[in-house]
Amino acid sequence: MNSYFPDVNVWIALVYEGHQHHAIAADWFSGLSRKTAVFCRFTQISFLRLLTHPSVMSRDVRSQAGAWSIYDILLEDERVSFAEEYDSQQVESAFRRLTSSRHSFSKQWPDAYLAAFAQAAGLTLVTFDRGLLQMFGQDGLLLS
Repeated sequence: MNSYFPDVNVWIALVYEGHQHHAIAADWFSGLSRKTAVFCRFTQISFLRLLTHPSVMSRDVRSQAGAWSIYDILLEDERVSFAEEYDSQQVESAFRRLTSSRHSFSKQWPDAYLAAFAQAAGLTLVTFDRGLLQMFGQDGLLLS
């Protein structure tokens, strides 16, 4: 059984019909018959934060309780699970390797963590962001 690790934009697109990539995310998710899509603590927090952010959700912005409700509905689906860091030392090592540039790339920290988590856990990173996969030389699934 293959497991996938969607970035937060894939999760938002999946649940928010107003997202420009909703149909793509829904089509991908509907094809997961015996596979799992995994949240980690970072994607969980980011997902909940974005559901409650008016600039992301517009008129469909959710309360904190409403965001938890959407998350809980996702977790009821047998294709969705939550995973702690499988091996924190391996995640730390990969994270440090991916963020060892001598340049100041402040926006790369979250993406580097996602790539490190996916690598350490042996998960396939799923994203709309071609740059994320290219930046870290990550094998993954680009939804388009």
